[in-house]
Amino acid sequence: MTLDSSFAKQLRNSSERLFSFIDNFHQVKVLVVGDLTLDEFLTGQVERVSREAPVLIIRHEHTRQVPGGGANAVYNLAKLGAQVKVVGLLGDDDQGQALRRIFAAAEIDTSGIFLELHRPTVTKTRISGHARQSVTQQIVRVDRKSDDLPEESLQLQLADYIRSQVGKVDVVVCSDYGDGVFTPPVIAAALTHPLTIVDTQQNLQRFAGATLFTPNLPEAEKAVGYSISSPENLAQAGKDLLRLTQAQQILITRGEFGMSLFERNGLTASHIPAFNRTDVYDVTGAGDTVVAALTLSLCAGASIWEAAILGNLAASIVIRKFGTSTTTPGEIKSALETLLDELEQF
Repeated sequence: MTLDSSFAKQLRNSSERLFSFIDNFHQVKVLVVGDLTLDEFLTGQVERVSREAPVLIIRHEHTRQVPGGGANAVYNLAKLGAQVKVVGLLGDDDQGQALRRIFAAAEIDTSGIFLELHRPTVTKTRISGHARQSVTQQIVRVDRKSDDLPEESLQLQLADYIRSQVGKVDVVVCSDYGDGVFTPPVIAAALTHPLTIVDTQQNLQRFAGATLFTPNLPEAEKAVGYSISSPENLAQAGKDLLRLTQAQQILITRGEFGMSLFERNGLTASHIPAFNRTDVYDVTGAGDTVVAALTLSLCAGASIWEAAILGNLAASIVIRKFGTSTTTPGEIKSALETLLDELEQF
């Protein structure tokens, strides 16, 4: 999918509105319910092969800790200027404390975070090494998590907190990475808000009745049960997903092919081209960035098409960065100015 004259004209006609939405991101109040993860990156120099076993010995150089999973969605919203409250679970451990510190530094309200004493904070530790004068490469990843569901009493505490907050925020975002937060009581509580946006990796129908879903292409294919490999398949998938989820809108993110937007009352789908298909370094967390910018745009008064444009633009920025990354309103405005300049040829 490429830029064309009709799309260029539509975007130019919306440009003033798009800039105004970005300027109003800071006014939006968001409640994010999510599976909170800490991403750790340990790097060092490879010294030699161990005598104890045929493994590398790495001299540790530095450790970087950033929000991952649902915590990345929270962090993206905060970095875009929103007033954010987070709901989720952490373990009573160093990793949980690290994530709390990151949230506190970003002025995120953490009163909705509950401790699960018998479950670790979900942590993904990537260990990377390099030789002298060589690039750093990931060697192994170590995951810490529990497959057990939270205790029923904790599920109800989460649900009660959500219900106490839905009247105080503009939108509820559900960021589901399959780590146990989204039990039936929690989902039911989140859906009491009239504007609920869902980013889930599996079983979309659990959130039936939410306003908007944002599956990527593999998630959409898994939900409908067939390959989306042609325009006809894509159109049918949009209809099937709207029926399956009872949503008002479905936004399928399709990587280098852009995004496809389906509306319950729309006669045709809207297709938005990818704004960056060449300078792609790392797509990790890009979906969270789409959701963040899309959410704030909708709450600032954008149409769903305009919101998808800004979500797409925000993602085009973070995939130029390595690792789980965020962007800012200033970067999005600069990217929009650049895009509008490029469209002058049409």
